[in-house]
Amino acid sequence: MTYQTLSVAHAADIAVLTFNRPEKRNAISPEMIEELLAALDEIEHGPARVAILTGAGKAFCSGMDLEVLQTLAAEGSHHHLLKDGPLKGGIPRPSDANLADSRRMAHLFRRLYDFPKTLIAAVNGAAIAGGCGIATLCDFTLAVPEARFGYTEVRIGFIPALVSVFLIRQIGEKRARDLLLTGRVIDAAEALRIGLITEIVTAELLLDRARQLASQLLENSPTSLAYTRGLLTEFSKAEVDHQLALALEENARIRSTADFREGLAAFLEKRKPNWHRE
Repeated sequence: MTYQTLSVAHAADIAVLTFNRPEKRNAISPEMIEELLAALDEIEHGPARVAILTGAGKAFCSGMDLEVLQTLAAEGSHHHLLKDGPLKGGIPRPSDANLADSRRMAHLFRRLYDFPKTLIAAVNGAAIAGGCGIATLCDFTLAVPEARFGYTEVRIGFIPALVSVFLIRQIGEKRARDLLLTGRVIDAAEALRIGLITEIVTAELLLDRARQLASQLLENSPTSLAYTRGLLTEFSKAEVDHQLALALEENARIRSTADFREGLAAFLEKRKPNWHRE
């Protein structure tokens, strides 16, 4: 298959999937989500037993394409409000387009979480918001010293709903609250210390180290690897299903708020946001 936003290279039992929108810091667009899902299908049904995910250019993945989100937010602003909700003035009703977009992202995260083959993220630069989610949902996350990680959604009036489902499982609720509520960006050293990543590797050795790790994994029983990965995800399947259903609704709902529209506009216009006050 020919891809526009990424590339897939196969070498024996290892596949390398590279996000390829360097001019957009590999931001996630609807097209990229569809192509990433197709690429994962290709890898699952192909000869590779281990897949490495990395990014072209200076970033691994900067999260959702904010210009796409701004378009969806404009549509959501025309939807009426549900009355008598817990928010003053009513709860914004998420638009069909926003719900569909949220479902796409939730499906992508779940696909990575449930993927039957081992995934290694080789984080070559910034991994922010949804990009941080992709990087840390992999079984192993290697990162260059210059890599940065963060869930910055609250800084632009968004909500880190989908990624929170998995982040709490990775680093615990207290540390997750710190990252999700402050929106701060951390360096690779802190990410390693709190268990968000597996290892720090210099840029010139990053892909070599990822391939070395893949080769180590390939020495193990393929059946045992698949069964072990399946068992680990099965432990929390019902809880993840329930939490993702709640998260995607909130992910879509907040896109109809004034703060979301203002946060996106301020970010794209490179100015300080003027938050709405109830």
